[in-house]
Amino acid sequence: MIRYTGPRGLMIPVIDNILGFFSLDLGVDLGTANTLIYVGGKGVVIREPSIVAINKKTKKIVAIGEVAKKMIGRTPLNITTVRPLKDGVISDFDTTLSMLSYFVKKVHRRPGQKFNLPRPRIVIGVPSQVTEVERRALLDVAAEAGGREAYLVEEPMAAAIGADLPVDEAVGSLIVDIGGGTCEIAVVSLGGIVVGKSLKLAGDRMDADIVSYVRTRYGLALGEKTAEEVKISLGSAYPVSVEKQMIVRGQDLEKGLPKSVKLTSSQVREALAPTLNTIVNAIKDIINDAPPELTADIAERGITLAGGGAMLAGFAKLVSAETKMPVTVAAEPLSTVVFGCAKLLASRELLERVKIAKWS
Repeated sequence: MIRYTGPRGLMIPVIDNILGFFSLDLGVDLGTANTLIYVGGKGVVIREPSIVAINKKTKKIVAIGEVAKKMIGRTPLNITTVRPLKDGVISDFDTTLSMLSYFVKKVHRRPGQKFNLPRPRIVIGVPSQVTEVERRALLDVAAEAGGREAYLVEEPMAAAIGADLPVDEAVGSLIVDIGGGTCEIAVVSLGGIVVGKSLKLAGDRMDADIVSYVRTRYGLALGEKTAEEVKISLGSAYPVSVEKQMIVRGQDLEKGLPKSVKLTSSQVREALAPTLNTIVNAIKDIINDAPPELTADIAERGITLAGGGAMLAGFAKLVSAETKMPVTVAAEPLSTVVFGCAKLLASRELLERVKIAKWS
């Protein structure tokens, strides 16, 4: 039988490659906070947290995705919940492999089918500042999870494509993708990133800002799930017409007992201000670094926001006020990157132009 060598010297029969043509090709947003998988003709079929629960004694995986997220802060001592990706890149190879393999098999699972050999093409969005070692790790994960071909595309490029920006034309477009672990800012033109920046602060940092604020001001320890709920319910980047408030519960740091405090949207806005200001300043820097012709295009066409952070109330208004430019939020900000990966699956020519790494 004819064979070829895959990553890590893995020998894969050519017959598997033939079977791959009957598999469902996948666009993947392998994010720090959430993993999204798009299947052609079906849309986004996987939208689950990038969290894995592991039994520390047996080293076996107990739960993945949504089920694992529900366990955060509620597990016994022998079980721990981990995020196998940090700042958008792999921090735990084996756990990331198990998670992605689980999702790939879940996509291909059919009723009554006892086995399958999914061999899909996979396009994955990755942060723009990933190293060569990190790229190799991502390609290895995709290949060992069952992919017959794997492509890596920079997240800002995938987000721009998903937001229907004219990335392959001689015109400048500014995309800002605020995910869980990273904030990607880039000016794209003619199928490439002209100038860009990747910040390792985004949604997770905002949650940490809220935890720190409540700890300092009220001596109250909040869990990460509670902080995320506060961000979603009260978070804002710009003064709102009606200030909201909610009761949050945590642990009194002095007495160790449960304690409740009232938080307002203005307090949460104060907590988030440092991170938001850093992002806005980075956007300004990118605009200043862009060639004059592209800056003129951006001034005319505006800035596009994507990712979960784009949904923060008033953030688009804040960016517009600081840059003096029109700002638009993508139609489905949470899915913009995975939509871009899906469009690249349908256009091999564009995929070959914008990919930063490939395995086949």
